[in-house]
Amino acid sequence: MAQRVTFRRRNPYNTRSNKIKVVKTPGGKLVAQHVKKQASRPKCGDCGVPLPGIATLRPRQYASLSKTHKTVSRIYGGSRCANCVKERIVRAFLIEEQKIVKKVVKEQTEAAAKAEKKKGKKN
Repeated sequence: MAQRVTFRRRNPYNTRSNKIKVVKTPGGKLVAQHVKKQASRPKCGDCGVPLPGIATLRPRQYASLSKTHKTVSRIYGGSRCANCVKERIVRAFLIEEQKIVKKVVKEQTEAAAKAEKKKGKKN
C-alpha cells in the first residue's frame, strides 16, 4: 500500500501559499515540505523590462538584504533601466536647448522690431 502524505501544522487546504513537495527522508518516510511562492523579478517603472543586477526575492526579503543587492550604482539605480535613464537625460537636455532657442528667437524678433521702429521714425 502506498504511503500517504498529510498536511501538518499549516491549514489543510491546497491554497497558493500552502503548496507542498513530497520528500523522502533518510529514514524512508515521505514528508510534506512547504514550497515558498516564486518571486518575480523587479521591473523598470517606465518600460517594464526586468532590471539586471538586482536580486529576485519575495517582497519581505528585501528588508534584510544589503543595499548593493537592491540597487545598481547609477541614478534611478533600482527603479529604472539604463535605457530609460538615458532617454530621460536626453529629453531634459533637449527641453533646455529648446528653451534657449526660443529665448534667442524672441530676442532677435524684438531687435528687428526695434530697428523697424527706428527706421520708421527717421523717414
